[in-house]
Amino acid sequence: MFEKILIANRGEIALRVIRACREMGIRSVAVHSTADADAMHVRMADESVCIGPNSSAQSYLSVPAIISACEITGAQAIHPGYGFLSENANFVQALEDHGITFIGPTAEHIRIMGDKITAKETARNLGIPVVPGSDGGVPDTAAAKKIAKEIGYPVIIKATAGGGGRGMKVAQDEDGLEIAFRTARSEAKAAFGNDEVYIEKYLQRPRHIEIQVFGDGKGNAVHLGERDCSLQRRHQKVFEEAPGPVITAEQRAEIGGICANAVAKINYIGAGTIEFLFEDGEFYFIEMNTRLQVEHPVTEAIFGVDLVREQIRVAEGLPMSFTQDDLVVNGHAIEVRINAEKLPNFAPCPGRITQYHAPGGLGVRMDSALYDGYSIPPYYDSLIGKLIVHGRDRPEALARLRRALGELIVDGIDTTIPLFHALLQEPDIASGAYSIHWLEKWLAKEFG
Repeated sequence: MFEKILIANRGEIALRVIRACREMGIRSVAVHSTADADAMHVRMADESVCIGPNSSAQSYLSVPAIISACEITGAQAIHPGYGFLSENANFVQALEDHGITFIGPTAEHIRIMGDKITAKETARNLGIPVVPGSDGGVPDTAAAKKIAKEIGYPVIIKATAGGGGRGMKVAQDEDGLEIAFRTARSEAKAAFGNDEVYIEKYLQRPRHIEIQVFGDGKGNAVHLGERDCSLQRRHQKVFEEAPGPVITAEQRAEIGGICANAVAKINYIGAGTIEFLFEDGEFYFIEMNTRLQVEHPVTEAIFGVDLVREQIRVAEGLPMSFTQDDLVVNGHAIEVRINAEKLPNFAPCPGRITQYHAPGGLGVRMDSALYDGYSIPPYYDSLIGKLIVHGRDRPEALARLRRALGELIVDGIDTTIPLFHALLQEPDIASGAYSIHWLEKWLAKEFG
């Protein structure tokens, strides 16, 4: 049993892990930059260590600093949260070399799934359906045109080391392919230091559906249904729900079984998410995230499980506390991401919180590290909270979300709260009739 766990993260996800540790009787260690000295995760942890200046590169991304913090405090394991070093295979290998347990998958699995081409090949070999496209990196425009002609336009060009929408361009026809190819490579080089790209068929009106999987590293794995994350802006999710409004129980069981069997075959350990585009009843693999997702609370709500607690258990070598038969969907859950951003351009809006009040009541959960007087630093991601609601069905969850948003107070800065008030007035949101392109089109119409 771990006696002490270090959380290599900040904000609401650090608090989330600290709470799980406290319930399990495990002491927690917070790390922080100088900018986060007064952050809530520092206040809530049993111990804290300053690991560097404001810059993420010199603090939350500094492997030597984090390992030193483990050695100073005697922490036996590290929970990475999401972002920062959570999918860094070299970090995981360094921890192993120092005798520190990483609460997550192996370095090998992170490497496999971290490269988009390798991940796609692995998925195909494991029986997971994939989007038609190139078998690997595409060297030049001549090769790109040949592949695009074979799979049909429109096509999308993606960076093999990509993420967050960078190095990703759509070509509607051959005339637009050359510039899209060059632009994608240029963006990929600038963002990731790697200009390799690949090509896939571009689906017209797909939904973004992801399957939560969990393995014990010993050949046993389960799936915890799907989440619909189709409401996105610039490939960034803003609104997630589970179960998906258009996924049937039969589809859930089929694709979930495929995903669980796939991760069981490779002895995957911990939480993972296999992401798909879904169109006309078909699933097409996009990528696998080898970590806890931002939107994991909606899965926890409908299955009544604690995924962080489960991550810690299997990292200790214990068996999963549930089987596939134990996992039965109960109701509907929705999460909205509250960002410190100014509408309509979503410009980051750091600053001092003059008043904060979290909503409450039945079926309402607020994951946030805000407090009255807290100053949001300008150095990190603009996510400042996640509002999660759970109801007996989707209409009740939407009604509960509307009520909870009305109770939520974040004064002193601009936030994305007004966006969700507006979205809840839209008939397409009420009916669940939206695709991954819906929000971008709605924003263009509403704000020009």
